Amino acid sequence: MNPYYIRASWKMQQHLKTFQTRNYSTQTSEPNGTYDAVIIGGGHNGLVAAAYFQKSGFRTCVLEKRHVVGGAAVTEEIVPGFKFSRASYLLSLLRPHIYSDLELKKHGLKTYKRNPSSYTPLQESAWQQNGPRSLTLGSDELSNKRQIAKFSQKDAQAYRQYEEKLKRVVAAVEPLLDLSAADTMAFLRAESVWSKVSALLNSPHLRKAVMSVMSLGADIPALYEFLTAPASSILNHWFESEPLKGTLMTDAVIGTMTGPDTPGNGYVLLHHMMGESGWAYPEGGMGAVTQAMAAAAASYGAHIFTNVEVSSICLNGEGHAIGVVTSEGHEIKATIVLSNATPYVTFNKLLPQTALPEKYQAAINNINYTSPVTKINVAVNKLPNFLADPCEKANQPMPLHQCTIHINCENTELITQAYNCALNGKISDRPMIEMVIPSSVDLTLAPPGCHVCLLFTQYTPYHLKNGATWDKKTKEQYAKQVFANIEEYTPGFTDSIVGMEVLTPPDLENIFGLTGGNIFHGALTMDQLFLSRPIAGDIGPPSPFTPINKLLLCGSGIHPGGGVMGAPGCIAAQAGITLLQSMGRKNGH
Repeated sequence: MNPYYIRASWKMQQHLKTFQTRNYSTQTSEPNGTYDAVIIGGGHNGLVAAAYFQKSGFRTCVLEKRHVVGGAAVTEEIVPGFKFSRASYLLSLLRPHIYSDLELKKHGLKTYKRNPSSYTPLQESAWQQNGPRSLTLGSDELSNKRQIAKFSQKDAQAYRQYEEKLKRVVAAVEPLLDLSAADTMAFLRAESVWSKVSALLNSPHLRKAVMSVMSLGADIPALYEFLTAPASSILNHWFESEPLKGTLMTDAVIGTMTGPDTPGNGYVLLHHMMGESGWAYPEGGMGAVTQAMAAAAASYGAHIFTNVEVSSICLNGEGHAIGVVTSEGHEIKATIVLSNATPYVTFNKLLPQTALPEKYQAAINNINYTSPVTKINVAVNKLPNFLADPCEKANQPMPLHQCTIHINCENTELITQAYNCALNGKISDRPMIEMVIPSSVDLTLAPPGCHVCLLFTQYTPYHLKNGATWDKKTKEQYAKQVFANIEEYTPGFTDSIVGMEVLTPPDLENIFGLTGGNIFHGALTMDQLFLSRPIAGDIGPPSPFTPINKLLLCGSGIHPGGGVMGAPGCIAAQAGITLLQSMGRKNGH
């Protein structure tokens, strides 16, 4: 396979091997001259922003401190011969217009859609004579009905109604993902009716969002419930069978330090339902997504550099952003600066302490970055074989192997217990585990007969009780506990392991720059969404703008939040392009 070529330093070109079949290269061995836009961080949102800027004719530079672009959406060969989606592990939320605008298919992105998509095996001790042993869900309505009916005829009838209502609410809310918080605030602050009408006419995204939400009609109470109620209350209203409620609950709490009974976490369930194409595996892992984005940006002429860490954002005498300084002391000048880092890193590590208004700084320091996530990447020499549904042929994938496999999720009480342990700084002996096996459909990821198992586990607190730390011994003990749990569902799993990596919240922070280890760049709670992301709109400029003139945020810490969707990068690019044009910068300058 041909590697992509990207600039790894200013003195040399590092060849970074990924698992695609196309090449891209920047046009220069080092940043030179003044850029229209310099982007701090080569995560997926930074790459999306770079592609839009450069496609619009504005000279753009991306600076990534790691040896590979992609942020948390990367493919890395942690165990020889095994290619892991090291942090992010599934694709669904990517906005369709970004996929088409940047021609990501042309740049090598190929995906494998999953159907069925969800598999929840029951622990053997929960089996009843001739009773159900697992729950499998997908896009086939009749199959879902048969599966759920094994546990409850009532739930089998209710599930279709639940899905239809959920889809209507999601369809009405989804246009908000593409809507700028700044545009929305401008609309709300417009004093005259004509000004509001003008704002609607000038913003197709605003117009679409308003019309979409207005179309909810009788479903507005359902939206209100999702935004305010605990997921447990919502699911208990609809269903009675625990395996179904436990399975659905995972989408409400995944990646968040909330439990089933936490008010407002129904929104996270909505958030994870907003992908239009369904959850899929990118061929070559999640790095294939960001490599395609980087290839698109470079094809337009963007300069992309790795192993270049930004140490500070340069301000002029008036406090305006005018460029960045790297850890090696090189200054790169730019008309505007965009940060793909978390708000905490951007404002507390890259700017002088007195740069922000006091009230804004206090709000930034109060952002909740609590994370429950530990990711375990495992290489195995054989396919997991589940007791509840044994393989029909040895080591041959069945439909269930392409699913998200929910372990310790057949009862919502198990999830609640794990959450309560974390609140007390403890590690549950039965954590919530989501296992995916992308190599069951993507043969490029592992040697023949072998597989990669990606384990997304929670709840694991960043700070452990009694001053304990996530040292090597603690991580090994936790991994053993997770594997022991998996053994109860698929005996022989531990013996099949040939290599692994454990990424705790501190690891996710240190490696990928995810403050607190939070995969969303800040909790997806109602006080940290939309007009209050990253901070409330009455405290400072609405995102993507900041109190620092010519400094914009473009990462998941702004609306609409986390997940590999690209919307924050696209929204920031649109705002930045308008800003450059208002300053008299010409496309292609």
